[in-house]
Amino acid sequence: MRIISGKYKAKKLHTLKSNDTRPTTDKVRESIFSMLGEIDGPVLDLFGGTGGLAVEALSRGADSAMIIDGAGDAIKIIKENTKDIDEPVEVFRNDFKRALKAMAKREKSFDLIFLDPPYNKKLIDKSLALIKEYNILNDGGRIVAEAGKNEAFNHEGFNIIRENEYGSIKVWLLNHEGK
Repeated sequence: MRIISGKYKAKKLHTLKSNDTRPTTDKVRESIFSMLGEIDGPVLDLFGGTGGLAVEALSRGADSAMIIDGAGDAIKIIKENTKDIDEPVEVFRNDFKRALKAMAKREKSFDLIFLDPPYNKKLIDKSLALIKEYNILNDGGRIVAEAGKNEAFNHEGFNIIRENEYGSIKVWLLNHEGK
């Protein structure tokens, strides 16, 4: 896997050897960033995996990134993938619920949030509810959610702007309802 476009184009991304993490493929990542268009401001990758989505966002103009993952081996890979990045990058090993609560206490918010959790565990629902409760998404901000194509989630408080299917996965682009 490599960064597709921008400042870090062709940067090699290290991946985990285990099957616990499934990195977003280059094809899907390219489609996601085509949907997003211009990128700027701070980015949150809540279920970081390899950190590839955050690094791609930084490569395309994001100001900074925070990457969260609960697995120690994923954190090692994320740190490896972000060590030569010029922009500020914070990497934390934490459960997504505790991480979002900590962000709220620090009054952290983001222009772009990536949600690519393990499939079929209703983690997008839980994440969106907490993002809304803690006001983590900036006005005009967007969320990219990735899940299995047969999954559904409660997106109360958020509009689905776009929805694309790629084989066995589906990607949604969301924003705040009414904003």
